[in-house]
Amino acid sequence: MEIPTMIDASNGLTSIPPQDLRTLVVGAALFAIGTIGFLTRRNLILLILCAELMLHGVSLSLVTFGKLQNNNEGQAFTIFLLTIAACEAGLALALVLSLYRSARSLDIRLWTELRETDVPVAPLEPAAPAAGSSYGDIPRLTPAGTQPAHVPRRPAAKK
Repeated sequence: MEIPTMIDASNGLTSIPPQDLRTLVVGAALFAIGTIGFLTRRNLILLILCAELMLHGVSLSLVTFGKLQNNNEGQAFTIFLLTIAACEAGLALALVLSLYRSARSLDIRLWTELRETDVPVAPLEPAAPAAGSSYGDIPRLTPAGTQPAHVPRRPAAKK
């Protein structure tokens, strides 16, 4: 079975080997999944993870293109990209801690408190109640921006 290539060999360009084509498709898929997640999520931690997913998709593509060109430029750019990703993770951790300390939630809509005074506030809609589960008392995560109904108390450890 022949896998189609993205570059036409009739123009004097070489065709992309199937394993490299698969790697490029995986890199594009990582970037697309990260973009969709970044645009649809409200939780700050998930936004950071989606941004990291996009950066890793780009780095995978850069390494593959470097391999196709028989040079190390893709790897060099990937080292810089990973450095940027590490800086972004450190800055994001500071933002997460700051938001959680001030609002006790990681919903990005709560960043509107940092807005300018002449911009109106968008109201937060109430969260829908969670559907019943047949699994009993298994803990579930609360949706982003809502407070849990009760905080479970753990019994003190016996000595």
